[in-house]
Amino acid sequence: MDKYSVLKKYFGHSTFRDGQETLIDAVLSGNDALGIMPTGAGKSICYQVPALMMEGITIVISPLISLMQDQVCSLREYGIKAAYINSMLEPYEYSEVFRRAHSGEYKIIYVAPERLMTEEFFRLAEHVRISMVTVDEAHCISQWGQDFRPSYLKIADFIRSLSYRPVISAFTATATDAAKNDIISILGLNSPCMVTTGFDRPNLYFGVINASQKYAELKKLLTERRDKSGVVYCLSRKNVENVCEKLNEDGFLATRYHAGLSAEERQANQEDFIYDRKKIMVATNAFGMGIDKSNVRFVIHYNMPQSLEHYYQEAGRAGRDGEPADCIILYSGMDVRTNTFLIEQSNEESELETHQQQEVREKELERLKYMTFYCTSTSCLRERLLAYFGEKHPGYCRNCSSCLSDYEEYDITVDAQKILSCVYRVHQTGWDYGRSVIMDILRGKTSDRLTKLRLDKVSTYGIMKDIPLKKLRYEIDHLIDNGYLLSVGASYPVLRLSGTSAAVLKGEKQLTMKLPKELHTTNKAQKEKEFFYDDPLFGQLRELRNELARKEKVPAYIIFSDAALKDMCRKLPVNSHEFMVVSGVGVRKAEKYGEIFCGIIAEYIKNEPDAEKAPEGEMDYMEKQLASYREYVAVDQKRRK
Repeated sequence: MDKYSVLKKYFGHSTFRDGQETLIDAVLSGNDALGIMPTGAGKSICYQVPALMMEGITIVISPLISLMQDQVCSLREYGIKAAYINSMLEPYEYSEVFRRAHSGEYKIIYVAPERLMTEEFFRLAEHVRISMVTVDEAHCISQWGQDFRPSYLKIADFIRSLSYRPVISAFTATATDAAKNDIISILGLNSPCMVTTGFDRPNLYFGVINASQKYAELKKLLTERRDKSGVVYCLSRKNVENVCEKLNEDGFLATRYHAGLSAEERQANQEDFIYDRKKIMVATNAFGMGIDKSNVRFVIHYNMPQSLEHYYQEAGRAGRDGEPADCIILYSGMDVRTNTFLIEQSNEESELETHQQQEVREKELERLKYMTFYCTSTSCLRERLLAYFGEKHPGYCRNCSSCLSDYEEYDITVDAQKILSCVYRVHQTGWDYGRSVIMDILRGKTSDRLTKLRLDKVSTYGIMKDIPLKKLRYEIDHLIDNGYLLSVGASYPVLRLSGTSAAVLKGEKQLTMKLPKELHTTNKAQKEKEFFYDDPLFGQLRELRNELARKEKVPAYIIFSDAALKDMCRKLPVNSHEFMVVSGVGVRKAEKYGEIFCGIIAEYIKNEPDAEKAPEGEMDYMEKQLASYREYVAVDQKRRK
């Protein structure tokens, strides 16, 4: 059969996708091949079709058990004889696979890299003809890849140990230029046919939500996608357990997956998700590689991943069918600290020298920096993601949270000069500090720490007191992202001037950036316009309102409208008198709900010392309303007597 007949007979397709045919032709001609293709682009077809047409067997080296099982199961469904060799096999199963392999029963065998150098596998390799060695997830061979696995370095040793040289093909969804060069060099690919089909997947929406109350935000997102299937990725097993438990308590069909579960439970939970018995899979990054579930409509990262390579690979599990799907990160500054800690505390690999281990950690911290830039950027997320992998995009994709948000381009040159000047003045004291301290100085925050360090005496103290905290944070991130500020250090990064800072300070360089419209205001303008309210508090109040609505069995808007909740965020009332001046709050609602809503707001203010009430003009209005309310109460009490 020719390649088209194989494609139709076994896989049911009449045509090849972009890049597939080129790679297949190269392999069938006896040439090595390297395919860099996004998740869902059909990498497996590139080696499975020629494997069925070549003499002998094809060995596919794969890093994850779940990937092997899924692929072999699919091949058997297609009527292709395939097997896998890994630690999950019972001794009798292990022996049976080798017996059948020796008799030439299989065309494709998936194997874990650790099993290549065993005596049984050496005997098999010399007894049968291996026509091709395929390295899946090939980025794992590179120390500069996001999932470096020392066991992958043994692949080249195995190939060199053979008395003949098979065709070698390698595939990955993510590879920077450094990782790609490593793959070619370490595997010893001979003038490989290289195909990169492009990283852009237009059907995917990319979004970042700055979320202080992550579970509330997650619950909102999942409620909007109640009947859809998706994955929620968490950094730790503990988070997986907690999030999965809460989701089930709140009525979602969720299951879990992480390395701490038994193999039986992981398998059962994976099948529940694949067969749609459970709509939501809450998992660590141990889940998903090779899982060919086409109807995943969303991938939500509860925590920021460690790198854009990790993110692209994990997010890419959404929308494999080409239909629209959402890829959303719930970001917080704590994610950066957690990931930094995990990188610093990562287990040492005995195969690497001490200096190599340090090099790997430094590279991982560098990748974490670019991941953080992605999460704090106001520019097109698709453009930023593709640029990281060396692919150009014109920007304004109209399908990411930056492009769809209400941003405007503003001149931030003066603000940048103030920020850079502050970093310089602080450096003159003999010490360097991180972003939070610099922001406290610029905003003139009163604290024992600043006083003790005499940082309240720095000439730039309080020069940006009128700037909202979020806007200042955006601007500092922008300066770091574009190299006008340096963030130095891993565990406790401090800010320093860069070689390009002087041009800004001297007025030789004008800076602009996109900012959310509501942040580009001064206190004076805020007196005339709607006061900026914090989304986390709004989320808490909305959750409380919804809970009350459920108990009283009425629509949520009957309790309070969204406008009323927003006004609470503006005025931050903490007692019944202040609660009365909130738009939409009458006497009955003040009596019925005032205490519980004010309690939430008071707790928020306690935990968020930077929370600001409405400006003085608003407060004057509030006092007038309070006076009117007190007069009403006095008249009402006299009437009742």
